[in-house]
Amino acid sequence: MNEHERQTRSHLMGLFKRHGFNPRTIFGQNFLIDINLVEYIAEQGRLTRNDVVLEIGTGTGGLTAYLADYAGEVVTVEIDGNMHALAKDAVGYRDNVTLLNTDALKNKNHFSPELIDLIQEKLAEDPERTLKLVANLPYNIATPVISNLVATELPWSRMVVTIQLELGQRMAAKPGHSTYGALSVWLQAQCRVRMLKQVRPTVFWPRPKVMSAIMQLTPDVDRRQKIVDRPFFHDFVRRLFQHRRKLMRSVIVSMYRKQLSKATVDESLAAESIDLGVRAEQLKVGQLVAISNRLHAANKTAALLQDDVGES
Repeated sequence: MNEHERQTRSHLMGLFKRHGFNPRTIFGQNFLIDINLVEYIAEQGRLTRNDVVLEIGTGTGGLTAYLADYAGEVVTVEIDGNMHALAKDAVGYRDNVTLLNTDALKNKNHFSPELIDLIQEKLAEDPERTLKLVANLPYNIATPVISNLVATELPWSRMVVTIQLELGQRMAAKPGHSTYGALSVWLQAQCRVRMLKQVRPTVFWPRPKVMSAIMQLTPDVDRRQKIVDRPFFHDFVRRLFQHRRKLMRSVIVSMYRKQLSKATVDESLAAESIDLGVRAEQLKVGQLVAISNRLHAANKTAALLQDDVGES
């Protein structure tokens, strides 16, 4: 059987039966069995031989084969040893595919050092290379994978990922919407986020209980450069939206009570023409970036003054 025809329901059921195991829900294993969608995801990656493609959730290698047809290198990660063995049989012979049997994440905020080192090694082989994430992501790790890649300094140029629809809606949400939150702001402050397709459960085996979406993210350098300190901004929006229903002023005062006075917080908001009665969920991404920059500067000033007091 051609490797590109492997990812069908009947083939997968027979394959797992022969090997004596089943998909594991703990790893979010829902295999895309619509060949047209597999091809569509690979095509939307806009792959070239200058691309190093990261795939997380190799599964049996169905999408991996398509990626390897067009990319310079494919680094694909599978945590399940059984699936890794099946993928190795299917695509392990390709000289532009590296299969890792490991957890892609060190923790929810960082990728595995082994994975980062391998990606950097593949990128270093040619200065023209860029990184793309193209994957049918396991639902249980989709958020940290996407968020962490944006947080890195890796030269990524595109993401095309299949994820839970609800997560896709949160990623693309606009101010005032119930799904608008820290993830929306973090991603949209640095990327263009677009939902390409909504995907029904029937195109997966086993079938998930929810709808999925194919999302596309591309970096926006101009937006990203407006963020003075990205770790500060990430922490700011994460903590801010933990209390999304409260007035933003009171949340910020509480967040920085050890560093900033209420007057300093009010001055920072006034400098951006922010009403003291507004909630974070009402503000546009650019406004939240500007406020974060103001607060970052105020925190630095406060720290310097504290140092001067300590020295005197």
